[in-house]
Amino acid sequence: MLLERAELTGRIGRARAVPTPRRPLEVVQPVAIAPRAARQWVHRYQGLLLATEVAIAGVVAAVVLGTAPAQASAVLPGAALSLVAGWPALLAACGAYDQRVFGSGSEEFRRVGRAGLLLLAVLGFVSYAAGLELSRALVVVAVPALAAATSVERYVSRQFVQRQRQQGRCLKRVVVVGRGGAVLELVERLRRARHAGLDVVAVCVTPDDQARVAQTVGVPVAGLQDVLATAALTNADAVAVTSASETASTYLRSLSWQLEGTGLELLVAPGLVEVAGPRLHIRPFDGLPLLSVEQPRFTGWKRVVKSGLDRSAALVALVLLLPVFALIALLVRRSGPGGVFYRQQRVGLGGVPFTMLKFRSMVSGAHQQVTGLSDGNDSDGLLFKMRADPRVTPVGRWLRRLSLDELPQLVNVLRGDMSLVGPRPPLPEEVARYDSKVSRRLLVKPGLTGLWQISGRSDLPWEEAVRLDLRYVENWSLAMDLHILWRTGRAVVSASGAY
Repeated sequence: MLLERAELTGRIGRARAVPTPRRPLEVVQPVAIAPRAARQWVHRYQGLLLATEVAIAGVVAAVVLGTAPAQASAVLPGAALSLVAGWPALLAACGAYDQRVFGSGSEEFRRVGRAGLLLLAVLGFVSYAAGLELSRALVVVAVPALAAATSVERYVSRQFVQRQRQQGRCLKRVVVVGRGGAVLELVERLRRARHAGLDVVAVCVTPDDQARVAQTVGVPVAGLQDVLATAALTNADAVAVTSASETASTYLRSLSWQLEGTGLELLVAPGLVEVAGPRLHIRPFDGLPLLSVEQPRFTGWKRVVKSGLDRSAALVALVLLLPVFALIALLVRRSGPGGVFYRQQRVGLGGVPFTMLKFRSMVSGAHQQVTGLSDGNDSDGLLFKMRADPRVTPVGRWLRRLSLDELPQLVNVLRGDMSLVGPRPPLPEEVARYDSKVSRRLLVKPGLTGLWQISGRSDLPWEEAVRLDLRYVENWSLAMDLHILWRTGRAVVSASGAY
């Protein structure tokens, strides 16, 4: 084994300088991989979740028993105490302890909610079938409270895991496999999404790409035939294959066979990288599994519900924030000549222009000064952004830091020009330079906040901002909106990318 590792190390070192000659794919016997640190932290984390959720269920059971009336059913103590053992069991049955849902995505919270609905169904059925006459407080109050408390606990635990991942811990070590360009793109995205918990420790590419990739990725580079040996050498936990791999279907099938018995997880990055969630389904056609991609829906009852919720929330927020509006208006008025509000033409749903409102944060006539400041543009795309923009007033800098200058856009939401969540509202001159891909941002209403807001705002490269907006357009859901709104508060407080 030491000789094999030495030989592989030599091949990897040579790959950094010159391409190795192509040779046919070899059938490699499964290699036993030593226990990984990734598995160890997962087991500890699962145990911590289990202990915490048993304690939460115990607290809920104690509250139910402590507040139950004297004439409560005799079976109530047993039903309440059964929550302590039954709740973790239902969470496990719904997959809430599956390591794949830890740290990112909304699937973990959906599984907690599914366990809560299942618990309601079980209690209701048992109560009716056995004539137990369980307390309504147990069914109507305790179970939803238990699910809500568990969701909060999972959220707090997730923040801890993501902080650990940012510090280089609680990561899954990954070998990325495929063609050079696709591998470089996947490596970049995995490194950018550090909170997802995937750490690239090596790549395996075609011989023609090895020298070019080695100059960029900063990790060992090997050939496609050396995936298992590379995974063993780097103590990897998973292998991620891009959709553009050489002879993709044949190679992927052979690789999956080779990974059997190794304990390595096989991840496949589909070509439709912006399509995810409920739009993707595996459909078997006469024994041939195909990936079914549903078309995005931009109309229907969900859109009606979204519009109603947007306008209702905007109306309530405007009423509650009237004192804040008055204070900001006074400060803006005293910051210099010019109006309180800044009106600007933006492009909305279907390319229809509208007038967007903001609190004025710049000196009067700032828009006409853009040409003279173009050399100081900090954006790499169609946007114009400056970290130290001389046109911004002292009050405006404070407003921008906390995103308070955008509060008048609630009026745009109330009018129906904008939504609470959506792509960034573009300028007409930006839209005039859109290609067909970027134009898909106009298929939905622009938003007061969005994926771009919670992912870095002005710090984002242009391509990344476009990718996030397209991801929202392609995969919109009410659950995603709620998740974005929840994270917007933290993004605003941290002032990341706000200038």
